[in-house]
Amino acid sequence: MSANAALLARSLAAVWHPCTQMKHHEQLPLIPIARGEGPWLYDMDGRRYLDGISSWWVNLFGHANPRIGHAIKDQLDRLEHVLLAGFTHEPVVELSERLAALTGHRLGHAFYASDGASATEIALKMSAHFWRNQGQPHKNRFVCLAGSYHGETVGALAVTDVALFRDAYAPLIRPASCVPNPDARQAMPGETAVDVARRAAAALETFLAEHAGETAALIVEPLVQCASGMAMYDPEYLRLARALSDRHQVHLIADEIAVGCGRSGSFFACEQAGITPDFLCLSKGISGGYLPLSIVLTRDAVYNVFYDNDTARGFLHSHSYTGNPLACRAALATLDIFAEDEVIAANRHRATRLGEAFRAAVGDHPRVRHLRQQGMILAFDVADAPPDFARRYFAEALQRELLLRPIGPTVYTLPPYILDDVHIDFLARRSAEALEAALAG
Repeated sequence: MSANAALLARSLAAVWHPCTQMKHHEQLPLIPIARGEGPWLYDMDGRRYLDGISSWWVNLFGHANPRIGHAIKDQLDRLEHVLLAGFTHEPVVELSERLAALTGHRLGHAFYASDGASATEIALKMSAHFWRNQGQPHKNRFVCLAGSYHGETVGALAVTDVALFRDAYAPLIRPASCVPNPDARQAMPGETAVDVARRAAAALETFLAEHAGETAALIVEPLVQCASGMAMYDPEYLRLARALSDRHQVHLIADEIAVGCGRSGSFFACEQAGITPDFLCLSKGISGGYLPLSIVLTRDAVYNVFYDNDTARGFLHSHSYTGNPLACRAALATLDIFAEDEVIAANRHRATRLGEAFRAAVGDHPRVRHLRQQGMILAFDVADAPPDFARRYFAEALQRELLLRPIGPTVYTLPPYILDDVHIDFLARRSAEALEAALAG
């Protein structure tokens, strides 16, 4: 039995894998990974795979990155963990200060958790509790965009509009209201992406005019709604949503868990609209893909409403590993790389090359629709894709040394920020080959 097969058998017997129908692995075996190096993953038998999705969108600077690894090892000899209730430590303070500086100190308070869904929960609870402390407890409902995804805990599912994740748990959920999204693919003849954004904002205005009195916050994924199929939209929507939130006294929550940390083309996606939300959620890439970490950044005006002698007016939320020093050091090392390597500027060239390579590889394919890009996110839809297209494409990509996982009929890539031109050409060419094979069946 090969090393791959042996570990595969043990995993199938003992591990319940996430977001997975385990029975499918009778036909499509798990891939036991032994190590990573740069953009590559290597299985137990030495076969390699280019990580075209940054291992679920988290690994920004490649696997086994020595700079992040060194920072974690250094911290390991100092302090591995301490509770953040009644105590503090240098890494969490420095990380909070540096993130505040990146927002121009407009979001100067950081609350920590371990994953993106928890960050969503924190922002929702913080918003509702804010209004309660303000004497408006009736403002406890939320509004989200059609097709939104904000996590899979019960609170996060309330503002998630993806049936696959939500419907099985519907009896447990207090659902938010949904308003139309500004997905540019919805443009009618003669319309631009800006027109679609304005049309969606008009629907939001109609909703808030009637329901602002009971609404705590609007939550959005800025510029790209990722898990519903990489729906991209114009920054005009964010500008209008910010103005409407202010006018109707509703918080704006920016879920930048997937699109933050440079993924959209700027460090924070909201920068491209020139707006600041009331709450900004970060996770995934903030630790470079090394350790679980999530953060909610918020304003003085929110923080001050909780600052009181009365414990019940404080924000009553906690996680055992909140602000873990190892995870914070990984995040600090990640921010160091952004600064020292001028990553945002370098990614402009990398994103241009990525777009050129995919346009050459699949742009003229008769089944490809809506080839689109936002920074280091690129996607296209496949017309008349068979029901099992995503699994079929995933398998064909693996055969061609690629890790890509389509969302339904949408093929996408969110690669690490270390690809050179050779890697990019390999990614585009093999993606096109996998498309042909998946459609051939």
